[in-house]
Amino acid sequence: MVSTLQGHVMDMTSGYPYPLGATLDDNGVNFSLFSAHATKVVLCIFDSTGCVEIAQYIMQHQTRQIWHCHLSGAKAGLLYGYRVFGPYQPELGHRFNHHKFLLDPYAKRLVGEVTYHSAIYGYDIDALNEDLSFDTQDSAPYMPKCMVSDSRFVNDIPIAPLNISLARSIIFETHVKGFTQQHPNIQLSQQGTFAGLASQPIIDYLQNLGITCIELLPVHGFFDEPFLVQKGLTNYWGYNSIAFMAPHSAYLSDEGDIGEFRRMVSTLHLAGIEVILDVVFNHTAEGNHLGPTFSFRGIDNASYYRLLPNEKRFNINDTGCGNTFNLNHPQVLMLVMDSLRYWVEVMGVDGFRFDLASCLGREAYGFDRGSGFFDAITQDPVLCKVKLIAEPWDIGPGGYQLGNYPVAFSEWNDRYRDAMRKFWRGDSGLSPEFAKRFHGSSDFFEHNGRGPAASINFITSHDGFSLHDLVSYRDRHNLANGEENRDGHQENCSSNYGIEGECDDVDINAIRSRQKRNLLTCLLLSQGVPMLLAGDESSQTQQGNNNAYCQDNPIGWFNWQQIDWSLVNFTAQLITLRKRFPMLCHQAFIHKPEALFDNGLAWFNRQGEVMNKCHWGEYQIRTLSVILTGNLAHADVGAVAESTEALLLMINTDELAHTFTLPQLPHLRYWHCLLHTQESEPSVDEDQQVSLMSRSLMLFHTEFTRSN
Repeated sequence: MVSTLQGHVMDMTSGYPYPLGATLDDNGVNFSLFSAHATKVVLCIFDSTGCVEIAQYIMQHQTRQIWHCHLSGAKAGLLYGYRVFGPYQPELGHRFNHHKFLLDPYAKRLVGEVTYHSAIYGYDIDALNEDLSFDTQDSAPYMPKCMVSDSRFVNDIPIAPLNISLARSIIFETHVKGFTQQHPNIQLSQQGTFAGLASQPIIDYLQNLGITCIELLPVHGFFDEPFLVQKGLTNYWGYNSIAFMAPHSAYLSDEGDIGEFRRMVSTLHLAGIEVILDVVFNHTAEGNHLGPTFSFRGIDNASYYRLLPNEKRFNINDTGCGNTFNLNHPQVLMLVMDSLRYWVEVMGVDGFRFDLASCLGREAYGFDRGSGFFDAITQDPVLCKVKLIAEPWDIGPGGYQLGNYPVAFSEWNDRYRDAMRKFWRGDSGLSPEFAKRFHGSSDFFEHNGRGPAASINFITSHDGFSLHDLVSYRDRHNLANGEENRDGHQENCSSNYGIEGECDDVDINAIRSRQKRNLLTCLLLSQGVPMLLAGDESSQTQQGNNNAYCQDNPIGWFNWQQIDWSLVNFTAQLITLRKRFPMLCHQAFIHKPEALFDNGLAWFNRQGEVMNKCHWGEYQIRTLSVILTGNLAHADVGAVAESTEALLLMINTDELAHTFTLPQLPHLRYWHCLLHTQESEPSVDEDQQVSLMSRSLMLFHTEFTRSN
């Protein structure tokens, strides 16, 4: 049945239930939508402006709770959405309201922007009984529309496979808009877009730095939270998804087609750079029970969201964002799996970082590494081949799960982050913890057969201080966020070294400069996979804001006019060294000391003695040395004498200078300095001793020498 609003009629037939979403074929478009509890589903068609609803088609056919129809003659570019009828019974978890225009969960592109009006809520926002009331305003004028897209042509854009092992990856976490918005040599129309990220100036910068993989903050279609809009702010980071298959509209340039994303991936691949997406499947932009109705809530709230078992009016909030997506439901899990495969097979990405991943692995009884989601993704013939990275925590019960993910996953290692920050800050008793994290955190990841690449090492990420701010601020400065400086982490393991924020003190700035280099050096020399936050290599500041999620302005953007090129060059040198020496990327954990013809890792005190239990127990120890040995070739075992080499890293986190003695090993001699963070060139005296100034390090290198 069709309701003609403007004399617009297309022939409607039953169509088919799969694939879900709007699928273009030679005869028209098939529409398919899952809703277990709906009583009627209406397909709404709009004119090319998205402002006028020109037809409504009642989808009369249902197959296993999937509503479907086919419109003959429909073409790519058609704008559509849904109105779904059913019970409005919040106490039972049902929030159907046919006055609300709903986005297709499988939409490949959204056109237009949401307008924050009372009509986008399913209830009367002024009613005393809040969401128990019912609102009859039409929300369509205030909503973006879904566009039928022809993804077949997208596959014609070639993508050369790279298949860089995660163990040898250098990950660069960045933001599509923030990284490109202020670059003076990018066309104005491409600034802040996927096209801008694929522009030659950006490619040149990433290649010169040595990056092998960019990890993009969310690019799925997302909306701003109403409370931010009221403050005149936006959700800059994008962790508020609503369309898991649509690229965020604001990141498309003037060309405006979804193929722009695949062209970006193609260009980056040609430059030797892979693409990982940060994806948000733990919650959506619809918020808690008082949030707006954009899509899932109006399609089938009781299926798409986890609700309190005895009070289904309310959402389970294991995310801290108001709701928790219900991956325990097979159709919701199918949506997530279809989304992941789409971004791999159609858009060409190389992997995913899962935001608040503990939510994805939580069954009714709690987190389970054998959950339906983990089982589905690891057995999938497409997804089992890509890079999978978990943020291994959420705020729900038992949510912190570092080290407990399946073997296919690597994990963001916050224990590494905190240990490195505290150790270089000069905290006492951190040497054993530092050594474990530098070694790759085998205590967390080896128990189920994973290697060091299971640990994604980072000093900073989008969430928190930048590296420059980490050594410039003791406290957060988040007033610009409009929450009276109450948001963001309270403890940052940071130090300002005497003055809060920017200063002209030469000595303090010298310490800060060394500390940035010290932290970057440890990051690039540690076992595990290094992740660098965009801007840390160039001394970018967020002015002390450690929660810049709503700062879509110069606070959150990369400042291409103020770059510390000496630090950029230092970082590029570190990345070159990491690529040069395979022993920095061991495939398996090393549990033996410095070895003669094989891979080894051994710790020494500053007197050149092998560290023993007594040494490790010295609470005030702030100096260490470590020797890594390995094969010049990319083999992990079985090195031969002629191809063995070693690196010696000497570390002084103390406020005082100290003299180090080079470890005396018969087959490792003639050490020469590759890199240091001192203010003057180091020299080794005739007694094999070298002086390290306060808060500094040195990296030496030698190749195996055959003893007589």
